[in-house]
Amino acid sequence: MIKDIEPNIPDNATIIDMGCGKSYLTFATYHYLNTIKNKNVKIEGYDLKKDVVDNCNKLSKEFGFKNLTFYNEDIQKIDKNKKIDMIISLHACDIATDYAIYFGVKLGCKVILSVPCCQHELFNQIKNDTLSSMLGHGILKERFSSLLTDTLKADTLKLCGYKTNVVEFIETEHTPKNIMIKAIKNKNFTRNEKNIEEFENLIKSFNINPTIYKLLKDYF
Repeated sequence: MIKDIEPNIPDNATIIDMGCGKSYLTFATYHYLNTIKNKNVKIEGYDLKKDVVDNCNKLSKEFGFKNLTFYNEDIQKIDKNKKIDMIISLHACDIATDYAIYFGVKLGCKVILSVPCCQHELFNQIKNDTLSSMLGHGILKERFSSLLTDTLKADTLKLCGYKTNVVEFIETEHTPKNIMIKAIKNKNFTRNEKNIEEFENLIKSFNINPTIYKLLKDYF
């Protein structure tokens, strides 16, 4: 997946992993881009678990990955004037993914890779008389809410000037949360009022007020 978007990652790029956790894929990405492709990228990982961050920094030092650093900080503390080329957010829970996408758009990132997880926000909001039969079953409502959440995130990125592609991130036998949104900055983007209207009608039809819309509607 990194290979597919590699042409959009410039040499000496700065990459942020928001909610990096144990960072298995962060280390793999660093190795691929620097050791194999010699792009000399800098990667920073942010997570709220201090023990996890300390262990990742320890491993980075052992491997000699001098441009791979982890921070025990909230992503909102990232310097808003910093030039960031790519943001990764894998399995960041619920609206944490929304904030990762928001920062990616706000900072003008060339590439955003996002795997939403624990999409609870819409489950507690969604209402639609036409689909009331389906939404009356908890497990079906949960699955539909997750798909609607992912749709809104992908479409929001599209409305903010990105080419988006929704792909299977990993086999469902490992996790049901296996949808990745790949977004590449569209150099030829033009604002489309019809697409905005369709997006807002979708929100109204399910009586929802998603965080992703509140954060990024001014960027449409």
